Amino acid sequence: VFDGAEHHSVLSHPELRERAFVVSSFGKTYHATGWKVGYCIAPPAMTAEFRKIHQFVTFTTHTPTQWALAEYLEKHPEHYLGLGGFYQAKRDLFLQQMAGSAFEFMPSQGTYFQLADYSAISEMPDTEFAIYLTTVCKVAAIPVSVFHAVPPKTRLVRFCFAKQDDTLALAAERLSQLSKV
Repeated sequence: VFDGAEHHSVLSHPELRERAFVVSSFGKTYHATGWKVGYCIAPPAMTAEFRKIHQFVTFTTHTPTQWALAEYLEKHPEHYLGLGGFYQAKRDLFLQQMAGSAFEFMPSQGTYFQLADYSAISEMPDTEFAIYLTTVCKVAAIPVSVFHAVPPKTRLVRFCFAKQDDTLALAAERLSQLSKV
């Protein structure tokens, strides 16, 4: 979470901890988004049931990497404890570089994704606009409608700012050149 807000994990509430799963991704935590390695924390009875399903739906994550990541997580908590500040700086950099563009933003409050309203740029549906951004501007965006059973009548796309600073600068430069399309 950003801007001095405090994260409240389900695990910090005893009644919720007894009946909840927490699932996290090492790929996102350690800025290696291609990694498909994560972990799950839950009460023993729930993880026993989870393992029955898990064994049939996962593959390619070898045990040495899992052990290495578990050890790193235990020995270097400063990394994940600093993620809020790290990603807030990325968000702030991206928004600063996008200032003056035709996009409108409500700053993300706690994720590495930033929603952008493009209604001043185009009337295209968000899926079509995301394809346009990818093919013409060479900047990837995710249409927000894909997360809804009934897509909202908004002009929103989602950008990921979990990128190198020079990648963010190049994306912002390309996106800031957009006017009415």
